[in-house]
Amino acid sequence: MSVLIDQRDAVLVITINRPEVRNALDAETMAGIGEALVAAETDDSVGAVVLTGAGDRSFCAGMDLRAFAAGGEMVDKSRPGLEVFTDRVYPKPIICAAAGTAVAGGFELLLACDLAVVADHAKFGLPEVKRGLVAAGGGTRLPRRIPLALALELALTGEIVSAQRVLELGLVNRVVPGAAVLDEAVALAATIAENGPLALRITKQLMVTEAAGMSAAQIAEASAPAFISADAKEGAVAFAEKRKPRWTGK
Repeated sequence: MSVLIDQRDAVLVITINRPEVRNALDAETMAGIGEALVAAETDDSVGAVVLTGAGDRSFCAGMDLRAFAAGGEMVDKSRPGLEVFTDRVYPKPIICAAAGTAVAGGFELLLACDLAVVADHAKFGLPEVKRGLVAAGGGTRLPRRIPLALALELALTGEIVSAQRVLELGLVNRVVPGAAVLDEAVALAATIAENGPLALRITKQLMVTEAAGMSAAQIAEASAPAFISADAKEGAVAFAEKRKPRWTGK
């Protein structure tokens, strides 16, 4: 199967399982990721998602152009795909676990995730301009994540950079040895998943939309449900009783 699904307590691990083509994305793979995310969205047992790639050579090489050139469909429009989390604010946190290199579309996929844990040997970049192409997804996300001059440098030079460099730029959260990437990402996701699901969803929504420009009134309106929720009351009671909260997501 091109996509593997494994739930570890409250963390859903989605693995792109095409190491023979550096985990490049064909229509079936993108649909598999999309369908897993759609199912997780309404599954109360899933608090956070980890997206990873099989092997330690490549997290994802982007689109599988060879499959497309051989007559395959670029996307399966009858099924959900990557747009489930790339074209909107997906309600649950998604952590990228890149045990290998992520360039071009693979780097764009990493940037579409909320957090990232990457291998110390991995390389990253948007080399599209070297092929006369445009990094549409990554090109629009980079300026929202780092200063414009730095985003332009990466996009206009097409330079491939180290894991340490993307950490310095603030594009990833942690750099660890390759063998530890998945466990580190799952541990981070599990820590996040312990928190109130409604609060997580609203916090993510607010922070992502604030980065895109949101008025104070809009922020207040969006955050209001969290303050009057059952989870808010449960959090206060659990704190007073010195126990773990029992979240309902309401």
